[in-house]
Amino acid sequence: MKKLKFIVSLTTRDNDYQMEQATDAEEAAKRFGVEVQILYAENDAILQSQQLLKIIQSNTEAHPDGIIFEPVGGTAMPQVARAAAAAGIGWVVLNREVEYISELRSTYKIPIFSISSDHEEIGRIQGNQISALLPNKSGAVLVIQGPAESLAARQRTSGMYESKPADVQVKLMKAHWTEASSYKALTSWLKLSTSQQALIDVIAAHDDSMAIGARKAFQELTDANLRSRWLKVPFLGIDGVRKTGQSWVQQGLLHATIIVPTNTGKAIEMLIQALNTGTLPAAKTLTVPRSFPAIEELSKRPLQKIQAARTF
Repeated sequence: MKKLKFIVSLTTRDNDYQMEQATDAEEAAKRFGVEVQILYAENDAILQSQQLLKIIQSNTEAHPDGIIFEPVGGTAMPQVARAAAAAGIGWVVLNREVEYISELRSTYKIPIFSISSDHEEIGRIQGNQISALLPNKSGAVLVIQGPAESLAARQRTSGMYESKPADVQVKLMKAHWTEASSYKALTSWLKLSTSQQALIDVIAAHDDSMAIGARKAFQELTDANLRSRWLKVPFLGIDGVRKTGQSWVQQGLLHATIIVPTNTGKAIEMLIQALNTGTLPAAKTLTVPRSFPAIEELSKRPLQKIQAARTF
């Protein structure tokens, strides 16, 4: 029997969740006896498109049986998807809602589907974490979002607004899913005179690496009192990778995170089943996130740090 080969295209090497996605894909490949090639787009949508088109249009190498990719840009590359489908290559989109999938599924009888984290639910969980940390249901939160073109970032923000207390004020700041980008954004913000007197009760980032990048920016403040005040504010992240996000919570660097299951391994398993049986999977599958620690436990934690952050 032919050994199946899949391409897994991820956004960047500079993000712990993306690296966990790569590990999940590699472990699934060993488990199911298939070949996997992992590509990184370095957070560049054009590069990602070029990488995949080169593979799809190649006349010298055999086509892969499927392409699994997490889009960098906002469009999820519909033209590249059509080219892959026309070439008979299975197409799986990760962590993005994609309108063109239903059209392609009606035209091509090959596995075409999406597997996504439930980003609005992730946002709702983060809103509930904020609520648990603010028993008076009022205060202010600094939210470090993913990039503007990211649907996941927009959905996480929307979910957070849906579940946070109405009287909690939100300041939004954008970064690019990496520790370095968040560090840069916070460092620039801290140079503004208005930031020095900002009353912030919680710092909530759209992923753990950005939360750590923000924390590093505060750690480098030369004013000891200001540095101490900011580092007493609870930091929240998202992704909850065991060796990073969960570990950072246990070390006290983050107050909480949200465990977001990886889905590359699930995508490989579903592709194999579809190709071997001819039965197409559902057009869309959602994974289930959860708070770490649980919301109930978070609400019981001491609040001295939060109170101290507002008494200066």
